[in-house]
Amino acid sequence: MISVNTNSGSMIALQTLNRTNDQLDKTQNTIATGLKVASAKDNGALFAIANKMRSDVSAYDRVRESVDRASSILDTGIAAGESVMELLNEMKGKALAATQPGLSTSAANALNADFTQLRDQITSIVANAVFDGANMIKATPDSAIALGDASGSNNITVTGANLSLGGAVVTVTATQSVDTTTNANTALTNVNASITALGTQLATWGAGAKRFDVHRTFVGKLQDALNNGVGAIADADLAKESAKLQALQVKQQLGVQALSIANGSSQTALSLFR
Repeated sequence: MISVNTNSGSMIALQTLNRTNDQLDKTQNTIATGLKVASAKDNGALFAIANKMRSDVSAYDRVRESVDRASSILDTGIAAGESVMELLNEMKGKALAATQPGLSTSAANALNADFTQLRDQITSIVANAVFDGANMIKATPDSAIALGDASGSNNITVTGANLSLGGAVVTVTATQSVDTTTNANTALTNVNASITALGTQLATWGAGAKRFDVHRTFVGKLQDALNNGVGAIADADLAKESAKLQALQVKQQLGVQALSIANGSSQTALSLFR
């Protein structure tokens, strides 16, 4: 039936063209963003999953920063501990020399002066071993604490130790001297005990530093895995989208032509009245 009021062919052609235009807009947006899931409208479930994974990647940046800070605090403590160890080794030599029987008063005084200066330097090191307000070797030591995961529910802790004079690790007291043979023997005993205890503590801190390094590497690999997962979910295959774009552009041109033909079909009604 020929009708000038209803043109079903034109309506079908227009619907087809509109669908093609919608597909073309979506493909162009995919190419522009590089994402096949750029918003919740594209695929709500995949968008939520990808967004959660992106959030975790960002959170792990904070974890790595936390590990870096904790590592720096621990490195400062280790460096200070190693400096104290060097001082103790020198103090051992002074104390040992001071235990010699028949040592002259001048020699004993000289050894004691050296010993005292080395002893007091330990106090100076303890006071200055600070990083970002944390001191792992003071009388009430801080600990090096790093975030362990993106949820903040797990921490990695390396406990500090008191390296002050007269403490559990450095048993040399703040008034220890080697001015007499008896005092020198006592000082030598304390210095030896301090060297042994400090060596154990440094070994413990070394293991903690290694743990921080391993965790930092793990977090980096985890971020890479999460980024790859996000890419698999949300990234567009640009080669495929390019081919699709060209096909849709041709389809669009054909749709416009089909609509033009359908609109022209009503013109045949005029020939009936000539």
